[in-house]
Amino acid sequence: MTDDVALLLRRAGFGPTADELAAARRAGFTATLAALTSPVSPDLGATRSPLPSLGPDPYAGRPGPTDAQRAAADGRRRAQATTLTRWWLDRMTVADHQATEKLVFFWHGHWATSIVKVKSPQLMLAQHCAMRESREFGELARRMIVDPALIHWLDGQSNSREAPNENLAREFFELFTLGLGQYTESDVQQAGRALTGWRIDLGVPRSVFDPRRHDDGPHTILGVTGRFTADSLVDLVLAHPACPRFVAARLWHRYGSSTRPLPDHTREAMAAAFPEPMTMLRVLLADEAFPATRATMVKQPVEWLVGALRQLGLRPAALPPETIVGLLDGLGGLGQRPFAPPSVGGWPAGAAWLTSAAARLKLSLAGKLASQLSPQRLTPEEVAHLLCVDTWTDRTYQVLRAAGNSRLMLTLGLVSPEYQVT
Repeated sequence: MTDDVALLLRRAGFGPTADELAAARRAGFTATLAALTSPVSPDLGATRSPLPSLGPDPYAGRPGPTDAQRAAADGRRRAQATTLTRWWLDRMTVADHQATEKLVFFWHGHWATSIVKVKSPQLMLAQHCAMRESREFGELARRMIVDPALIHWLDGQSNSREAPNENLAREFFELFTLGLGQYTESDVQQAGRALTGWRIDLGVPRSVFDPRRHDDGPHTILGVTGRFTADSLVDLVLAHPACPRFVAARLWHRYGSSTRPLPDHTREAMAAAFPEPMTMLRVLLADEAFPATRATMVKQPVEWLVGALRQLGLRPAALPPETIVGLLDGLGGLGQRPFAPPSVGGWPAGAAWLTSAAARLKLSLAGKLASQLSPQRLTPEEVAHLLCVDTWTDRTYQVLRAAGNSRLMLTLGLVSPEYQVT
């Protein structure tokens, strides 16, 4: 069905362009799903936005900086962080493999780590690359449990045999792999000891294992006794029957519905595809339960902005510096600036994004985007086509007709319920 193709493109990526939607409708749902989740050609769009070269962390090799050196280093870090965030926003916009790019964004919210505490853009970029390069959940979990940004974020660098810290172990069980109710406090304590001994080297950047600070056990975790390392702890968790079902539920929450429960048959079908996340996602999107989720998801601010940029033919790298700074600040005001989730639990979903304050800020941001376009004469129907909206309600249609000019019409279209809810 045509509507199902549009829904597929909106959920699997950041929002289709009018040309992409037309091509997908001609190809049909099955072919479009295959192209999204198993692309056969290189991502030529993404090659236009290669990884940024940040240079070294300005604090690397400076254990005791002076006040002046600290101020200068902090300034360079802020500039590097802006470069990094602008790059990823650009990459999301120009990437042809939209499902791949959206999955990286999903992992960023899943293994939520914030530069506000980590501070080092180099550590955040290294984590980003680990998410981008990992093709299955086991590989990703093994890299993340010793990831220097995540270790810093959850105080793992202070986790030693003399003073064990349980933060990383607790969140690894609760938020990243198993979910509540699948482990005990003793499991957390023992896993925390198994993860002792890691520290961060800003110069590389990477995490370094110091066996002198490691508690080599034996420990009993999830009913198994052994001398656990970070790798063997991940192996133990991957073998737990709750792990694939937990990952399936997290994917459903972001791609299916944040309000409707995951059907049992869908969860089991997705879990059977574990540990390949893209295969699990393909099962979700092809499942009979997926079309019924229409109009149950609210676009997250990043999804909203990137989709608008793509549909209006705008590219962050080509925007004036003051405009991109305004857009990034706007995402921060909306509560979703990339590389800065509010907590280890990641960003909220659903109606949390539909506040009156958010509506005013989105209206301002939409106006900034529309102002970048050349003057043109558009009808409400043409705006719907450009923004890939199926149809306007009578109320929205009347508002658009009364707008008076095309830029205002586009602005209002971008903040309409029809555009924000998928």
